[in-house]
Amino acid sequence: MRFVDTLEKLSNAYGVVGREAEVRKTLRTMMKPYVDKMSIDKLGDLIGVKYASKKKAPKVMLAAHMDEIGLIVKNITKDGFLQFAKLGGIDDRVLIAQRVLVHTEKGRRPGIVGSKPPHIMKEDERKKTIEADSLFIDVGVSNREEARETGVKVGDVVSFDIRFDKITPDLVIGKAFDDRVGCSLLLEVLKQLEDFDCTTYFVGTVQEEVGLRGACVSAFQICPDVAIALDVTVAGDVPGVKEVQAPIKMKKGPAIGIMDSGLITHPKVLSMLVDAAEKADIPYQLETGMSGSTDAARIALTREGVPCGVVSVPTRYIHSPSSMLSLGDVEKAAKLATLAVREAARVF
Repeated sequence: MRFVDTLEKLSNAYGVVGREAEVRKTLRTMMKPYVDKMSIDKLGDLIGVKYASKKKAPKVMLAAHMDEIGLIVKNITKDGFLQFAKLGGIDDRVLIAQRVLVHTEKGRRPGIVGSKPPHIMKEDERKKTIEADSLFIDVGVSNREEARETGVKVGDVVSFDIRFDKITPDLVIGKAFDDRVGCSLLLEVLKQLEDFDCTTYFVGTVQEEVGLRGACVSAFQICPDVAIALDVTVAGDVPGVKEVQAPIKMKKGPAIGIMDSGLITHPKVLSMLVDAAEKADIPYQLETGMSGSTDAARIALTREGVPCGVVSVPTRYIHSPSSMLSLGDVEKAAKLATLAVREAARVF
């Protein structure tokens, strides 16, 4: 599967919300040979376009966000410990003892998320989740002045120190699959599309994890006729999860979104995606009722409105430091997105 190397490079790049430059540079280098034009807007979205051969062709926008969840330094104590705020939705329970990297002007500073040792907690304390406000980052300094000498300052972003790994021929684990897998899908669609009946925009958006901000800005300037967000979704095939809560499973093909908290998929787009999957015999799953949303929610409300849909890769443990997904699902999602772009010329 040729996209494995692409996914690994994108996953290992760092791009905490609002600081997506390294991911953008990596994606731009990979995308450049396949597009007719590239630009970066004022907010930081990367936009590549492949023009259709005919005039007045419909405009299709494929969007995947480049940012990842992380932390940001909000205070340095007199003893040199870093107190932080969360960037994006992170469960406090997954933070304790995580290895992290503080991104300073002098380079990356390793650290660990620390807490009060459980050995000295009272019994009722041990039963409670330790909230993020009670945690800290230890970068191995003795005081505030020493921390500053190493380059650490308030406002520095913090990423999780996790590397990509292939654990079976089909399964991989790594950082920021939400949504570097979507970025890898942008590239794969570019490679698979041999002809363009639609003028197609391949957009790496910024600041999705804090309000779908880049999608709003990029869609306004593109003004597409139809758009598809390429993202991840919760794979609920793990212990403790009821099927009614999260029925999507790994290794069962990509998920086609019907409705989430921010989007009701346009009927024409939903039919287009389902028809494309069934014609090509691509296994797919239909998803509805998730509490989160994707870039499609903002794109749909741009200007006079944009028909939107979502193609997602089922992923375990999203919004945590490490996630897991199936390469087979990624491959099928790429094929489905490619066929959808071709279908868009007929439907729109």
